[in-house]
Amino acid sequence: MNKVILMGRLTADPEVRRGNGESSVAARYTLAVGRSYKKEGEDTDFISCVAFQKGAGFAEKYLKRGMRILVTGRLQTGSYVNKEGKKIYTTDVVVHEQEFAESREDVQRRNREEELPFC
Repeated sequence: MNKVILMGRLTADPEVRRGNGESSVAARYTLAVGRSYKKEGEDTDFISCVAFQKGAGFAEKYLKRGMRILVTGRLQTGSYVNKEGKKIYTTDVVVHEQEFAESREDVQRRNREEELPFC
Protein backbone atom coordinates (compact mmCIF):
# COMPACT_ATOMS: atom_id res chain seq x y z
CA MET A 1 0.00 0.00 0.00
CA ASN A 2 1.31 3.46 -0.91
CA LYS A 3 -0.52 6.11 1.15
CA VAL A 4 0.77 9.37 2.57
CA ILE A 5 -1.01 11.64 5.05
CA LEU A 6 0.55 15.04 5.79
CA MET A 7 -0.41 18.15 7.69
CA GLY A 8 1.64 21.27 7.22
CA ARG A 9 1.81 24.84 5.99
CA LEU A 10 2.22 25.97 2.40
CA THR A 11 5.60 27.62 1.87
CA ALA A 12 4.29 29.61 -1.15
CA ASP A 13 1.20 29.93 -3.31
CA PRO A 14 0.72 26.89 -5.56
CA GLU A 15 2.42 27.02 -8.95
CA VAL A 16 -0.22 26.16 -11.55
CA ARG A 17 0.31 24.79 -15.05
CA ARG A 18 -2.42 25.04 -17.64
CA GLY A 19 -3.42 22.92 -20.61
CA ASN A 20 -4.45 24.08 -24.05
CA GLY A 21 -7.95 24.93 -22.84
CA GLU A 22 -6.56 27.24 -20.13
CA SER A 23 -7.96 24.98 -17.39
CA SER A 24 -5.75 24.06 -14.44
CA VAL A 25 -3.93 20.82 -15.18
CA ALA A 26 -1.37 20.59 -12.40
CA ALA A 27 -0.58 22.52 -9.24
CA ARG A 28 2.72 22.14 -7.39
CA TYR A 29 3.36 23.29 -3.87
CA THR A 30 5.64 22.57 -0.97
CA LEU A 31 4.41 21.73 2.52
CA ALA A 32 6.47 22.51 5.60
CA VAL A 33 5.76 19.58 7.92
CA GLY A 34 7.00 19.55 11.50
CA ARG A 35 8.90 16.54 12.78
CA SER A 36 9.49 16.32 16.52
CA TYR A 37 12.15 14.45 18.41
CA LYS A 38 12.25 13.88 22.13
CA LYS A 39 15.90 14.94 22.58
CA GLU A 40 16.60 17.30 19.69
CA GLY A 41 13.52 19.54 19.67
CA GLU A 42 11.63 20.01 16.44
CA ASP A 43 12.78 19.88 12.82
CA THR A 44 10.90 20.60 9.60
CA ASP A 45 10.64 18.63 6.36
CA PHE A 46 9.77 20.41 3.11
CA ILE A 47 7.69 18.03 1.00
CA SER A 48 6.89 18.55 -2.67
CA CYS A 49 3.26 17.90 -3.61
CA VAL A 50 1.47 17.88 -6.96
CA ALA A 51 -2.29 17.92 -7.57
CA PHE A 52 -3.91 17.27 -10.95
CA GLN A 53 -7.12 18.33 -12.72
CA LYS A 54 -9.86 19.23 -10.18
CA GLY A 55 -7.34 19.15 -7.34
CA ALA A 56 -5.20 21.65 -9.25
CA GLY A 57 -8.20 23.94 -9.70
CA PHE A 58 -8.98 23.73 -5.98
CA ALA A 59 -5.36 24.51 -5.07
CA GLU A 60 -5.24 27.48 -7.43
CA LYS A 61 -8.50 28.95 -6.15
CA TYR A 62 -8.28 28.35 -2.40
CA LEU A 63 -4.75 27.58 -1.23
CA LYS A 64 -2.39 30.39 -0.27
CA ARG A 65 1.04 30.71 1.32
CA GLY A 66 1.01 30.05 5.07
CA MET A 67 -2.25 28.07 5.13
CA ARG A 68 -2.30 24.88 7.16
CA ILE A 69 -3.71 22.00 5.10
CA LEU A 70 -4.17 18.25 5.32
CA VAL A 71 -3.12 16.21 2.28
CA THR A 72 -3.60 12.55 1.47
CA GLY A 73 -2.03 10.94 -1.55
CA ARG A 74 0.67 8.56 -2.71
CA LEU A 75 4.43 8.79 -2.87
CA GLN A 76 5.94 8.84 -6.36
CA THR A 77 9.60 8.82 -7.33
CA GLY A 78 11.13 9.74 -10.65
CA SER A 79 14.24 11.06 -12.32
CA TYR A 80 15.41 13.28 -15.14
CA VAL A 81 18.68 14.47 -16.66
CA ASN A 82 19.40 18.16 -16.06
CA LYS A 83 21.10 20.60 -18.45
CA GLU A 84 24.54 19.58 -17.18
CA GLY A 85 23.83 15.94 -17.97
CA LYS A 86 23.49 14.92 -14.32
CA LYS A 87 20.68 12.55 -13.32
CA ILE A 88 18.36 14.14 -10.74
CA TYR A 89 16.07 12.01 -8.57
CA THR A 90 12.71 13.35 -7.42
CA THR A 91 10.15 12.39 -4.79
CA ASP A 92 6.66 13.92 -4.80
CA VAL A 93 3.36 13.31 -3.09
CA VAL A 94 0.65 12.94 -5.74
CA VAL A 95 -2.34 14.50 -4.02
CA HIS A 96 -5.64 12.63 -3.94
CA GLU A 97 -7.37 14.82 -1.34
CA GLN A 98 -6.54 18.21 0.18
CA GLU A 99 -8.47 20.08 2.82
CA PHE A 100 -8.15 22.96 5.22
CA ALA A 101 -6.67 22.16 8.62
CA GLU A 102 -7.58 25.46 10.27
CA SER A 103 -10.66 27.65 10.35
CA ARG A 104 -11.10 30.80 8.29
CA GLU A 105 -11.07 32.81 11.55
CA ASP A 106 -7.65 31.36 12.47
CA VAL A 107 -6.29 32.37 9.06
CA GLN A 108 -7.70 35.89 9.36
CA ARG A 109 -6.32 36.29 12.91
CA ARG A 110 -2.86 35.11 11.80
CA ASN A 111 -2.94 37.53 8.83
CA ARG A 112 -3.85 40.44 11.13
CA GLU A 113 -1.02 39.53 13.50
CA GLU A 114 1.47 39.44 10.60
CA GLU A 115 0.41 42.97 9.59
CA LEU A 116 1.06 44.44 13.03
CA PRO A 117 4.33 46.40 13.30
CA PHE A 118 6.89 45.27 15.87
CA CYS A 119 7.32 47.67 18.77
